[in-house]
Amino acid sequence: MRNSEEIIREILNKRGLVEEADISEYLSPRPQKTYDPFLLDDMKAGVDLMLSEIEKGSRICIYGDYDADGVTATTVMSRGISELTDNWFYYIPSRFEEGYGLNRGAIDKIRARGADLIITVDCGCVSYKEVEYAKAAGLKVIVTDHHTIEDTIADCIVIDPKKPEKFLKDSSRKYPFSDLAGCGVAFKFVQALQRQAGLPRNMLNDCLDMVAIGTVGDIVSLRDENRTLVKYGVEIANSGRRKSLSKLTKAISIDEINSESIAFGIVPHINATGRMASASEAVELFITGSDRVMDDKVAKLIICNRERKRIQEEAYENCLDLVSGEENFIVLRVSDMHEGIAGIVAGKLKDRFNRSVIIVTPTGDGYLKGTGRSIPAIDIYDILNCHSSLFERFGGHRSACGFLMKEENYNALVEGIDSCMDRLIEEKDDIFECIREADTTLTPGEATCRLARELQALAPFGEGNPNPRFIMKNVIISGLSFMGDKDIHARFFACERENIRKQQVSCVLFRNARENREALESGKPLTLYGSLNHQIWRGQERVQFIVEEIL
Repeated sequence: MRNSEEIIREILNKRGLVEEADISEYLSPRPQKTYDPFLLDDMKAGVDLMLSEIEKGSRICIYGDYDADGVTATTVMSRGISELTDNWFYYIPSRFEEGYGLNRGAIDKIRARGADLIITVDCGCVSYKEVEYAKAAGLKVIVTDHHTIEDTIADCIVIDPKKPEKFLKDSSRKYPFSDLAGCGVAFKFVQALQRQAGLPRNMLNDCLDMVAIGTVGDIVSLRDENRTLVKYGVEIANSGRRKSLSKLTKAISIDEINSESIAFGIVPHINATGRMASASEAVELFITGSDRVMDDKVAKLIICNRERKRIQEEAYENCLDLVSGEENFIVLRVSDMHEGIAGIVAGKLKDRFNRSVIIVTPTGDGYLKGTGRSIPAIDIYDILNCHSSLFERFGGHRSACGFLMKEENYNALVEGIDSCMDRLIEEKDDIFECIREADTTLTPGEATCRLARELQALAPFGEGNPNPRFIMKNVIISGLSFMGDKDIHARFFACERENIRKQQVSCVLFRNARENREALESGKPLTLYGSLNHQIWRGQERVQFIVEEIL
């Protein structure tokens, strides 16, 4: 039987961490993997221009986005700029009236408010026409973004870790990590600003909670530098340093901030404002110093999220009627879906049917808006980029995308997607197989409190760094009891056949107990797939195996 150290080392080895230095860094509560912000192409030019404009008394506009990454990036950038000037404001476009990214109407409004310089966060890298329009209006533009750049790039200072080599001003200074979120790139700009202007380092700590929330919320890889940023950010978030965040977490019953509570509690409430009202409500929550404003904004976030859930469930049920289950790629044209929840519904359909999903809704003026979510085996950006000529606007990444197109191009898009999928299936006929990948096998005797506790050193968990999954083979079930409405949950012990009385672990199966009742009551050896959960209950430490599937 292996001890916890041996099991954890096996998990890390499987995830590509073999060298002692890498393992030590990974397990450290104080990771150091971070990079010089000036390695980002155009960073020096961007910081120099910002400082020059501030010195001249120019008015600065921070141009954000309406999701959690955009909200937190706007908050981070505002913290850095406010250390140097009060002559700034922010602008978040409306999801409903303007859509994602820079647009001419917004530029006109920003110019009317006296701005001299726009700095974008989480958008703008491919907004060539919009940047040209801004420059023609007399505005200077700095773009900070993290989205994919193909053949078109904005003709201005563009700070983006994904910038292709052909667009680099200095190909010898390539940033070592390309998967920063938008808030991460904004933080690197603030970090560079702090160094160049000699600002207090403490201001960087003020930003890290927002970086953690935005990074987890944008589902980028929690490896490398992102892991460092999120680890420190979670620590800052739990310290109570940002009063508004503490008020929000208390109101939504979050006791501890971690990657899970961020992903399933904090981020949905931030996103709900952009989906149902205006994401400016969330930005105001995080930048205000007024208790009254904080309380008001927290209440609004909760109301927006409650309404989002209601209409989301209704829309999801309606969409289920439109899916046959035979599609290789689900494209739904829906006439009356609330635009703010299309992406969530697409994601739920993707999870249910294990297919990539696009939901298309009319704008009312001859155009269609599309929102897509994809399964891991399919690069939705790559598929849609093959048909980029059909779009008026298009952007995204491997797992999610959005576009605007003329209604007349809809059929051509569907036909093009079908052709791409036919080719992919011909190349790989098992593309839709659900593969349950386990980090290692585990015996009931190895599933100890110590192992569950020490596994927390691998956190934060999320994209690129999932909570470890285990397979327990040929175990005997005892002490079975069913729970919940219509017995949908089950609790039991899993024991080794040859060690039934000595080696056992408490197990819980959520939601799927009815479907697995026959296997659970059969008395036959079973193989379980799931994860370990560490708990402290009334001062007592305990471990549970959370069963995700009976194989």
